[in-house]
Amino acid sequence: MKTSLALLVLAAFAASATPAAAAEVVGNPKAAPAKIEMCIGCHGIPHYKTAFPEVYQAPMIGGQSAKYIESALKSYRKGDRKHPSMVGIAKSLSDQDIADVAAYYAQQTPATAKR
Repeated sequence: MKTSLALLVLAAFAASATPAAAAEVVGNPKAAPAKIEMCIGCHGIPHYKTAFPEVYQAPMIGGQSAKYIESALKSYRKGDRKHPSMVGIAKSLSDQDIADVAAYYAQQTPATAKR
């Protein structure tokens, strides 16, 4: 009996000492319009080519999956992807900002993607 009570107390202590798992961030596409101004200038213009740091075809991101957009932005923010403009932009975004922007663009289809 003492052993099971001791194990129960130990398990309760371990559970309380363990940090709670971070809540998953859920994107809100309605919160994105105030956050996408930096995106529109390159990703909202069909066939747009940027000249910095080299001539680069900016992809249209409307209709991409939210997971892909989130992954790409987090990779830029971490420095795993190297485009200087995107690194700077991604570093200015919180996890919630990234989720909101990803949700906004993911709900678009190529026909409705204007931004």
